[in-house]
Amino acid sequence: MNGDWLIRGRDGRLSVYLSSGDAVLCRAERTPGGPWAAPCRVGGDQVLHPGTLAAGQGADGYAHLAAWRPTVSGESGLVHSTHFRPRLAALDWNPIGHPDKKGARTGVPAVAVDGDGSAHVFVRNRAGGVSVVAQKTKGGWGPWRDLKGQDVHEQLAAVTGESGRVELYAAVPGAILHWQQEAPAGQLVLDEAMEAHIRPGTLCALATSPEHTTLFYTDESGDVCAWRPGAEPLTLLPSAGPGPVSAVRCELDGHDCTLLAQRSASGRVAFAAYPTEVEQAGAWWTESGPQLPADAEVSLAVDENDRVVAATLSAASGQLLLTRRKDEPGLALEAWREV
Repeated sequence: MNGDWLIRGRDGRLSVYLSSGDAVLCRAERTPGGPWAAPCRVGGDQVLHPGTLAAGQGADGYAHLAAWRPTVSGESGLVHSTHFRPRLAALDWNPIGHPDKKGARTGVPAVAVDGDGSAHVFVRNRAGGVSVVAQKTKGGWGPWRDLKGQDVHEQLAAVTGESGRVELYAAVPGAILHWQQEAPAGQLVLDEAMEAHIRPGTLCALATSPEHTTLFYTDESGDVCAWRPGAEPLTLLPSAGPGPVSAVRCELDGHDCTLLAQRSASGRVAFAAYPTEVEQAGAWWTESGPQLPADAEVSLAVDENDRVVAATLSAASGQLLLTRRKDEPGLALEAWREV
């Protein structure tokens, strides 16, 4: 899964998206903070390729999903669906084409939604660069555009800044590339390339102020680093485990903080918080919850009461665990429970 799969909808209910065989399923709270409903299939009966799901969310609370589907023998195409509210049926999967017009899958997509509510779907292309297709403001989709790049790693990190402009981060051997819209609804341009040696599959991007987004990644030495374009990267702390971090901004004891979570090497969830964009303040991991399956992923969100929520999901077993921050100082969490 690429992107935040734990999402708070515009009605305050939390939902999770997961791949299950050749389908995408959604589970959602029946009421905000209440019991969870059984999984339901998203987007109709379209057969999808497993493990190719990406999600993004607009300021309007709508979830946008993208995945690969088989077309003719040996070829695939991308499809998109919009989910307006967790307890309503999502729109049927809509074909949006292929970055090279036709061919096999080229990479895992990434999705970001701009300030006008238009989804942008990014994916590596056959030449090893990045391509994007975006919704038109008045409906439909524009043409695929080649953003260039070379030897791009499969995982991309798409994010929307507080300005409503879309940005994209991608890793290449020895560097990280950053594209951004120069103006709202404008074309994305390659803004900067920063020298870095990162572990593949560890990118995570977050809007952290009106001016900046921050990219989190793990470097080859095993440290979690934070980078804002135009500045030098900063080392935060040693990674707790091998996968990417999940990140969310939240208020802790009256302070604007960034909270990171990662499945640790011990199999539990590790949390670390620090004042947003003040990496120099330092951060350290605190582990929580039971040991998780090796394939378990972690995601963070903020619920309708502005409390941090953490979820873990194992694709193999379908086990979904959840915890919330207690109504007390610090980052005390409720007991983890299966939903």
